[in-house]
Amino acid sequence: MAGPPPDVFFDTDGGNSSATAEEEEEDGRGAVGCGSSQPPEEPARQWRDLFWLFVFVVHLLAFGSLLFLLGMNRFGKVDRFKINRFTNITAPAPSAGGGDPSSPELTEKFWPLYGAAGAVGTVLAWAWLALGSRTGLMMKVSVHILTTYLAVISVLCFWGEHFFWGVAFAVGAALQFLYVMSVLDRFTFSMLVLQKSVKMVRDLPEVMRVAYAFLFVMLGWMTLWSFGVSGVIASSMNDSVTWWLLVIFSVNLFWTGAVLCNTVHVIVSGMVFLVLIHGDRSSASMPKKPLLKSLRFAMTTSFGSICYGSLFTAAIRTLRWEIRGIRSKIGSNECLLCCVDFLFHLVETLVRFFNKYAYVQIAVNGKGFNHSARDAWELFQSTGIEALVAYDCSGAVLLMGIILGGLVTGTCSGVWTWFRKSEEVLMVGSTAILMGMVLVGLAVVVVESAVTSIYICFAEDPSLIQRWDAEFFDQMSEALHQRLQYRSARARQILMRDRFDQRSDTPSL
Repeated sequence: MAGPPPDVFFDTDGGNSSATAEEEEEDGRGAVGCGSSQPPEEPARQWRDLFWLFVFVVHLLAFGSLLFLLGMNRFGKVDRFKINRFTNITAPAPSAGGGDPSSPELTEKFWPLYGAAGAVGTVLAWAWLALGSRTGLMMKVSVHILTTYLAVISVLCFWGEHFFWGVAFAVGAALQFLYVMSVLDRFTFSMLVLQKSVKMVRDLPEVMRVAYAFLFVMLGWMTLWSFGVSGVIASSMNDSVTWWLLVIFSVNLFWTGAVLCNTVHVIVSGMVFLVLIHGDRSSASMPKKPLLKSLRFAMTTSFGSICYGSLFTAAIRTLRWEIRGIRSKIGSNECLLCCVDFLFHLVETLVRFFNKYAYVQIAVNGKGFNHSARDAWELFQSTGIEALVAYDCSGAVLLMGIILGGLVTGTCSGVWTWFRKSEEVLMVGSTAILMGMVLVGLAVVVVESAVTSIYICFAEDPSLIQRWDAEFFDQMSEALHQRLQYRSARARQILMRDRFDQRSDTPSL
């Protein structure tokens, strides 16, 4: 499993990022290893997944124009661009007193509500970045409070006679509780991984500044997004049309936020990988201006791959966590186990081509997204690290923190909306939840990037982790040994059970 350090920031099309000495001589370049004092001049990277880069940019321009149009249509004047004629809905006439609920609404009535959501989400994101060293406290808050928070919101929805949302939050609370119970024994190891990851990023203050910069970029887009969404809510369209528009705009915000988060992921992964390869950020073998180099690659040649992966990775990863948690607690129910196994293998196939570890390969080698995801997964499976990756639930814990941040943001905006216009509390509250999740996600992704980089380095060359933190290396090695033993024992148990079933079905002569 050990080997020479892989070439860093080189463009390769092969399966593994490591290069042999013969290949290096043929390419006319040497490895960027720990002992090299003068890094060779690196070749230009190729642009990857250009189609998805084009789609993302066009989608951004189209949605930006539409959001501005819908916001201005109700800003300071009712139906400025006569959009109501396309919806076949006539806006109600304003009342003389101006206080009638049937009077037409304006964009500026709802825009401040989203401003409050942006402010709360920014404060929560700052808290994650500034107080990141309190990993134990963050984990306990995320894991234990989220279930209670979801249950309380469910009760409030039922009390407000919003049956659908009450059921949705109740189901969410139940799934959260079942998942936590199914992986409770894994939290000790997950805590260890999170603590070491936080230690890594705290020693790299420049990556924290990158997260702050992207947070402000996201706030800029949210300003335009909330302006347009406020115009949609203020419009005289019926509720079904309004909800569909909000769903469409929410997908836009999710994709845009995911792209920014994963751009930060690639930048931080590149920096962490370099530090682990070279032993220390102050090492003489470190390339010049590594952060700017990582930023340039992420925003140019690799940006199409980031846009592509951002569409699918989060949903597939969340589904995989839930299925794994349920699968581990089914027991001997053969019918249910068969159904869950089918879903499990389906999701595992998708994970092979869509996983978060692809972003480390993108940062290091500049490959396309599917190529990077496949190489990372094959690396884990060939070294046995996949057993440790599957056991670790640090990503799920970070996701709980993101969801909790979104719920707190949505609650603050929803309470204010309740006092201003209670009929629109669900529309404003639900979209504000997404805003909070995106903002907190931009802060959390810094830690997640360190987690993914540590696993890739441990699979590529365990001595890199041993040189960085010998005690952590011993703990990871012991955990890996235990997981491999567990899988071997489970495989033998299943094999023995199948043989027993075959003997039972064989008729006696």
